[in-house]
This record gives sequence, C-alpha cells and structure tokens, in this order.
Amino acid sequence: MKNMLHAEHALLPGGWARDVLLCWDAAGMLTGVTVGAAPAPDTVRANGPVLPGMPNLHSHAFQRAFAGLSEFRGADRADDSFWTWRALMYRFARDLGPDQLEVIATQLYIEMLRAGYTTVCEFHYLHHAPDGQRYAEAAEMSMRLLAAAERAGIGITLLPVLYQDAGFGGQPPRPEQRRYLNSVDALLDLVQRGRAHGARVGVAPHSLRAVGPQALRELLAGLQSIDPRAPIHLHIAEQQQEVDDCLTWSGQRPIAWLLANASVDERWCLVHATHLDATERSALAASGAVAGLCPTTEANLGDGVFPAAAFLGAGGAWGIGSDSHISVDAAEELRLLEYTQRLAQQRRNVLVGDGRHDDAAPRQVADHLWLGAVAGGAQASGRAVRGLAVDQQADFVVLDGSGLLGGLGPAQALASHVFANSGRSAVRDVFVGGVQRVRDGEHALQGVACRQFVATRSALLQED
Repeated sequence: MKNMLHAEHALLPGGWARDVLLCWDAAGMLTGVTVGAAPAPDTVRANGPVLPGMPNLHSHAFQRAFAGLSEFRGADRADDSFWTWRALMYRFARDLGPDQLEVIATQLYIEMLRAGYTTVCEFHYLHHAPDGQRYAEAAEMSMRLLAAAERAGIGITLLPVLYQDAGFGGQPPRPEQRRYLNSVDALLDLVQRGRAHGARVGVAPHSLRAVGPQALRELLAGLQSIDPRAPIHLHIAEQQQEVDDCLTWSGQRPIAWLLANASVDERWCLVHATHLDATERSALAASGAVAGLCPTTEANLGDGVFPAAAFLGAGGAWGIGSDSHISVDAAEELRLLEYTQRLAQQRRNVLVGDGRHDDAAPRQVADHLWLGAVAGGAQASGRAVRGLAVDQQADFVVLDGSGLLGGLGPAQALASHVFANSGRSAVRDVFVGGVQRVRDGEHALQGVACRQFVATRSALLQED
C-alpha cells in the first residue's frame, strides 16, 4: 500500500519494537506508528531492521572537495595543527564559484543519504565572490546549497554564518576572509531570503573570535524578531589556543563567557565544545543546548577529545556532524566517539547511559548512541525529525538484512553496522519525508553527480 511500510524490527524512541507499521501522509509526516501490526498482503515490507534517519548537525559542504588533500607536512609546517590546515583550506576555497559549490554539495548530500543521514545543518560562510563583492543575488551561494539539497533529496537547515573579525577583541579580518564577511543586517537579510524560499533557516555566529559581543547581541535580537524558535549554532572551544586567547581577552573560558553573556537554551548548538572544564560541562548540560560533536574531523585536525561520558552522564544533549567531511558516514562518527572514550578511560562500552537499569538485559551501546544522536540532531536542526513517532517526518533507514547482517537480531545488526566495519555500508534503503532516495544502496543521481564532482575538483586544483 502507498505511504506505508511494515518493519519486522524498528528502532522507536523507546527502543526496538516488533512488527511495526509506519504510515505517513502526502506531506511526508508520520501519521501512524503501530507496534504488533500484521501487514496487509499489499503492504511493502522492509528488507531489514529500520532505524530513524540520522540528522547531520554540522556541515561545511564545499570542504568535501578538499577532504584528504592536506595529509602531508611541508617544510613550513613543522608544527602542523588546525591553524595550518585552515590556511590550506582558505586557499582551496579562494576561487570556488556558485556552479562549483552546487556540484560539490550535490555529491556530498548524495553521499550523506547513502550513509544514513537524512537531514543536514549547513553551516554556510562562503557568501561572496572571490574579491569579496556581493553577487547580484546576495543569497546566490545559499540558494545553490538549497538547490543541491533539493536535487539530492535530503532535508536541510540552512545556517548563514556571521563572520566579522580575525580574532578576539575585533582584530581586523585578513584578505583571505573577505568572502565570508557580512554586517548583521546583511546576514539577517540572508535569513529572510532563505525563509522566503521555504527553507528552514537559523543563524550561525561563526565563533566568539569572529563575532564580537555587540554584533552577537544584535544578531540574536534580530533573529528573535524574525523567528524566536530558529536554531543558533556556533563553533566554540575547538582548540586549546582558542581557549587561551579567550582567557587573555575576557578573563573567562569561551563556554563560560558565552553562558554568562547570552541566553543559551535548547535552540543552541555549540559545535565541538572540546575544551571545557567541569564547571562549563555541567552548565552546558543544564542549559539544554546541544553539543555538536564531529569526531572524525576533530580527530583529523588533532583538536582533542570531548568528555562525552561525563557530559552524557550529566544529561547533556548531543548530536553528530561530518563537518569537514573527511568522512561521510554516520556509523563511523558514532564509532569514533565511543572509541575515543575507550582510549581515554581504558575501558569498554562507555557510552551506555547513566547506569540506571531496571532489568538484566544488556545495554546496547549502538542503540543508545543512535537514538541520542537522532534526538540531539533533530533539536539542533529545528525540524521534526526526532525519530519514528507520529508527527515526525517519515525519515528512516533500512539496514541490509540479507548481507553480512543476516541472521542477527536487530540490536546485533545495528551494533555490527556501527562497530564492525566490513568495508561497505550496511545501509540498504533510505527514505526522506516518505520518499525513497536510496534503493539497494544506490542513489539515482550518484553516477552523474560523481562525474561532475570529479571534474569540478580537478578544475579547482588546477586553479590552485
């Protein structure tokens, strides 16, 4: 039957359920999630365990074309770090235009869908032409991202980035940052243009080093008048140098300063938040804000390890993002998040909840991680994608029950998908808003999108 799917096993917000009938309306919203349902003869049946689609809460789409191209150490990079990587990334992005951005984003969003992501929060700061001048359509680059998401079929929350300074205390921006710069009014105009296009739009003050206190206040006040429920994302405390510079500037650590100077609540997503002390950790958890964790990027850049066990133990909300797209794989982000905690604590199965357990059944790490990341990612996106429940969007993933996962129970299959990497994804089918975007692991546009992506990247590398 149309707009229905029967799953022998489905991961609902409360855990695994048997014989689940999912029903959704023409708008792609779930109208029924019935447990213990016998399927009608003409109902489509899932070919494996069904998971809620994963929101990707942090993406810089253009960086997918740069992924893997900074893995060398030159003679001038003896002390290689995030900051030297950023200089190379800026150089790569120098001449990237609207057509190229759309091609790169389309390829990326297809990859996300094939990996089990069904929503992306696009932290977008590449606003202007290479010389810093506005395009004739000020929102040109934003519109290209929305077009790419529509073409690929992924849900999107657009987060235009306010970027004004090169460092704490209002340091003047450098020439290579001119493409990113906007006034508060110009940034809010991008928000309005995105909303007029029908998109879910929030804002992203880039970081405390790039947005001063007065501009931050003006941005938040302007957003409040446009949409008081809109999501707010910013990078914070990603590197120790940022913490040190913030202490020099304000006498406070970055997260402590933000919590003392802004009304941080459930609308906020603090991306990375890697370097926080125990007081900041408790206060962040209590605020209701989401910690936006990007384990593969943070590992690639040598940022450090977020204290996830303590933060989750304090009831903190969190989600995952692929950020620089050194990896585009929801399972790998969760795997690395758990593994960094194991390395730091020298024990296994760390992120399994708060220790309260009413029965003797084992607590499944993969179940806990998947559901936690879905809930936090949905909150950060400001969209109704919290999982397989009525009034949420019909975004879901079907794992391949006939391949290497065959013969496993649903929790075992998800654990195998997250922790037992076989070199290929176990994601079989992906639905976004009830529309199937991936079938048998394949996206209809992946061939042409990949060819366009390769040609575009080759041209950018020749220009560089």
